[in-house]
Amino acid sequence: MGDTETDEQITVMVVDDHPMWRDAVARDLEGAGFTVVATADGVATAGRRAAATRPGVVLMDMQLPDGNGAAATAAVLEVSPDSRVLVLSASSERDDVLDAVKAGASGYLVKSASVEELLDAVRATAAGQAVFTPGLAGLVLGEYRRMSSAPADEQGPAVPQLTERETEVLRFVAKGLSAKQIATKLSLSHRTVENHVQATLRKLQLANRVELTRYAIEQGLE
Repeated sequence: MGDTETDEQITVMVVDDHPMWRDAVARDLEGAGFTVVATADGVATAGRRAAATRPGVVLMDMQLPDGNGAAATAAVLEVSPDSRVLVLSASSERDDVLDAVKAGASGYLVKSASVEELLDAVRATAAGQAVFTPGLAGLVLGEYRRMSSAPADEQGPAVPQLTERETEVLRFVAKGLSAKQIATKLSLSHRTVENHVQATLRKLQLANRVELTRYAIEQGLE
């Protein structure tokens, strides 16, 4: 998605098992100019409709009749890997938040958020930013910091080492800055920044900037 993408160009799918809430959110999005391409009421329908419509952003509830939001997130991203999932849930429970992020969600917003907060979160998610209700980002960072400080035999496979410059660029990617904006911040050329981003993607075996952002959160890069 380009940095200048307008609301009309942002396609959204709303996944929630409550018809009134689902329809209300869809109306709010359409009223603000977004394009709602599908709605779904569960894990299975979310997967099928994501495959058919390839939405840019998926608003995902955590409590679904045939599974949870984490399972639905994984199902959506399996068939539409370029979609970005923003959880919109009544739950702010630690396990729900961490399960959603581990499944591939780009952010997590509680349903007490205002309509304007929701619309801003959809725009930010579409732009590749990680969006969390205040307090939840700290929870996620704290968990991954705890994991990273665990004894070596409790950790996963070794992560390739990034150069100091690659790490610096990654921090700005995690904040949602474009390559041009990062180039200005670091007094580098646009091409040099893109080269660093591509090198980092190759080293970490990641597919895109959303996955880079998630990696940065997991590693506690702020």
